[in-house]
This record gives sequence, C-alpha cells and structure tokens, in this order.
Amino acid sequence: MGRRSIPSTISEDDRAVLEAWARGRSTPARLVERAKIVLASARGLTLREIVAEVGCGFETAHRWKKRFDTKGVEGIRKDAPRGGRPRSVPEETVREIVRRTTQTTPDGATHWSTRTLADELGVGRETVRRVWKEHGLKPHRTRSFKLSNDPHFAEKVEDIVGLYIDPPQNALVFSVDEKSQMQALDRTQPGLPLKKGRCGTMTHDYKRNGTTTLFAALCVLTGHVIGECMKRHTHKEWLRFLKRIDAESPKHLDIHIICDNYATHKHPVVQRWLAKNPRFHVHFTPTSASWLNLVERFFRDLTDKAIRRGVFRSVPDLISAVDAYIDAKNEEPKPFTWTASTQLILDKVARARRALEGAALL
Repeated sequence: MGRRSIPSTISEDDRAVLEAWARGRSTPARLVERAKIVLASARGLTLREIVAEVGCGFETAHRWKKRFDTKGVEGIRKDAPRGGRPRSVPEETVREIVRRTTQTTPDGATHWSTRTLADELGVGRETVRRVWKEHGLKPHRTRSFKLSNDPHFAEKVEDIVGLYIDPPQNALVFSVDEKSQMQALDRTQPGLPLKKGRCGTMTHDYKRNGTTTLFAALCVLTGHVIGECMKRHTHKEWLRFLKRIDAESPKHLDIHIICDNYATHKHPVVQRWLAKNPRFHVHFTPTSASWLNLVERFFRDLTDKAIRRGVFRSVPDLISAVDAYIDAKNEEPKPFTWTASTQLILDKVARARRALEGAALL
C-alpha cells in the first residue's frame, strides 16, 4: 500500500484550469505534470499511485501536491524563487542599461549590441543580455508599420469591415487585387532534397526568366478564387478581369468589389463600363491600407506554398504553378474569417497615432 495522504480539494473553477493544462498541447511540460499530479490527488490516489500514473518522482509529486494545497493554482503556475546569491548588478546599472538601450544609439550605428553597450558601460556582456531579457528589449529587431492618412479612413474601414462581417443579401463580395511582377526564377544549381536531420537546400542566386501579373478575386463567402495571369496590369487588363468576374457570377446577384486605389481601377474607361453595369459596386480601401483587403492573405499563402521555393525555367512554368495552386484550393475552398471589428481597428490606429505624436515630441 502506498502512503496515504489527504486528497487535494479542488473547486470547479480550479478543476477546469487544471484539466485544460493537463490536456494542452502547447502547455509547458512541467505545468502539464503538475496539473496531472493535483488531479490525481483529488481522485484520492496515494503518492505512490500518483508517481506510477504521472511518471514523476516521489519528491516531485509530494512537492506540487503540497504547493497546491497551500497556495492553490497560482502556487503551481510558477516556480518558487530559487535560493542563492542576491543580484550583484546594482539597480542604477540596470536602469542605465535600459535607458541607453531605449533612448540612445552608439556612434556610427543604429542600435546597441551586447558587446558595444557592455564596453560603453564597463559591464559584462552577459549582464547586458540578462537585463535585456528581463525587460523584453530586443534592439536588433524592428517591426514595420504604415498608418493611413486617408481623410475618409474611418468611413472606408466601416464600409469594408461591414462587407466582411455582415455582407448584403442577394450579393457576392469579392476581394480583388493584382499580384504584379511575379518573377519566374530558375536556380543556378540544383538544391538538395529534404532528408532526416537536414532541411532542403537551394542556392541563393538565381536566373530571371521573365515576369507575370496575377489578377485574383477571392469570394469572401466561399473562399473560391477566380484567378488569371496576364502580361501587364493596365486598365485594359483590369476591365478584362472585371468582365470575367461578371461572366462567372450568377446574373441575379449584385457584385461588390473590394480593391485598392491603384490608378487603373479608376480609369475613365473602367468607370464608363461600371456605369453601364449597375450590379457592380466598387469599394476602395483607404490609402496605405492594403492589409484591409482579404485577397492579400491569399497572396501570402500562394507565395509561401507555391512560388518562393519554386524553380521556374520560363513564365509559362510559373503560370502553370499558380494555376495548379488555385485549382487545388478551389477543390475544397475555405473562406478567410475576418474577426476585427471596426471599433477595434480604429482604437488601435488611434493608439498608434498617439504614440507617433509622443515620439515626435521627444
């Protein structure tokens, strides 16, 4: 018989949290183990039975059961503070490292490295690295952004998000754009295939074999894609593609087109055709806001899965690969689900503007 201990008492809320941890595929392994220990204890198992079921050591089972009994869920969420020598880096040094990293740059460079900042302050590189980690600082990395200056930004966002979340009845909504200047790239040497213990390889240099432009219309409701590659992307090709959308859409339905402000989309010839085809309704995204067009998500997948690693000895080879990808997607189309509300987008943009205004005052 294993040594008996008082079973852990778990509330319904704690049980839900522990069971989620125990099943979670992305939950850290140590947290999964602790949750299983407590759940097993709550079922009345002895420590020996818990050890056998969970596959942990006796001391481990005893420690985390006791920690839960005294401190609850939070007691097992985080490790207890470790003993040892207290921090040897003075708080003044920590503050100076953070200040220099966030508010200054070294001479002749755009950002600090652990080596340059350590030399500047007369501390060890490991000290700088540790402070950066504790404060979430990564001066070697940047993220790009672009705020739209469109005076009608809010109205256009509300219009387009409304089409995504609550599309009009008796109508089809298409997210449309061109992926221009797609290059047919041939590698100068053959790559090595993927094998166990080694990723696939390909040369960094290449031979250009021409370009093509993909016109694509993503049906927001179904995920079906109408696509066609053309040599150019002038208003003539755009009009030709609109006519194809017209031909492939049921005649009794209105058609709402979401597209950007590219000049060819507003060409007088295009405008005259739209005036003669009143079932077409065009909605322009705000300037510098291509992220609002769902078809860009399709272009990203196309690039990642069919183009970036491809080897194309001619433009027809590239077009064949693009067509094959679209055909495969259309066999089992899946729509992209838009989740961001208009207010969420506007609030985020407002915060970004305030941050930029504050940075300009520094």
